[in-house]
Amino acid sequence: MKPGNWARDPERLYQHSRGGVITVARLTELGVPSRTCYRRCRPGKQWRRLLPGVLLLNSGEPTRRQLVDAALLYAGPDAVVTGATACRRQGLRMLPDHPYRVHVLVPLEHKIGSSGHTIIERTTRLPQTVVLDGVPLAPLVRSVLDECRRLGSRQEVSALLAEAVQRGVSLPELFAELDAGSSRGTAIPREALHRIADGARSAAEVDAMAVWRMSGLPEPQWNHELRDVDGEYIATPDGYFLAVRLAWEIDSYDFHFGKRQYAATVARNTRYAAAGIAVLQTLSGRLRTEPKRVAAELVAAHRAAEARMRRAA
Repeated sequence: MKPGNWARDPERLYQHSRGGVITVARLTELGVPSRTCYRRCRPGKQWRRLLPGVLLLNSGEPTRRQLVDAALLYAGPDAVVTGATACRRQGLRMLPDHPYRVHVLVPLEHKIGSSGHTIIERTTRLPQTVVLDGVPLAPLVRSVLDECRRLGSRQEVSALLAEAVQRGVSLPELFAELDAGSSRGTAIPREALHRIADGARSAAEVDAMAVWRMSGLPEPQWNHELRDVDGEYIATPDGYFLAVRLAWEIDSYDFHFGKRQYAATVARNTRYAAAGIAVLQTLSGRLRTEPKRVAAELVAAHRAAEARMRRAA
């Protein structure tokens, strides 16, 4: 583009951008003086500065995709998106509602630092990328653990890891990735992974284990499949106290109280009743909001089941 032509045909600039995001270096190649680029990013002007050397060709609020593109342009051609952004783009939803940041991996030799909404992590272990909608992402196992290392909350870490396992990421993959990376920030993810390996399939079940420890009761069988005397399937309760024939089910509004899911829950409880198994249902949210009360309810249900067993003997 000849010098000065860009002003008469601004649409051409957009065509050379990534959805309206472009570097000052590229604009200079297209004939826009660098001083003009920065002047146009002043308050009330036509463009917006997103990161050092990276602009938005309008003055509005950038979309999340534009923030991702800006981070990639800022970080360079070898950059790979990881962490929360990569997790979301690969279908995970159990992520904390923190201010939006784009976590990017770059080769160790790149001399660039974090800026604005972009977290730069220099590494010798650049992963093979998964490209979705034109965005290079770290594989889910790496993205999840990169995010977990930066989370300080056990509940947030447990929720994200449990969802990843439910979506098909294997525990051996997660442990191997945890061992291969930096040891910084790995204590909480490692603890949560060991709990999941002990039998917790979801974050709620990790919380259930904590409530059980509070109760002082004998440890139940976690996620143990139950069948009747004829071998017919009854259920797979979250916890099962074999000695007193008490099943503990952790239910949630999301997964148990849609019309179809509610019918399935009723059918499950009917099978419990037919097999002579007592059942205690607990809403998953209460494990965190009322752990002591839930522990007391679990103790009371266990005592009632124990008394029923004595009467039947």
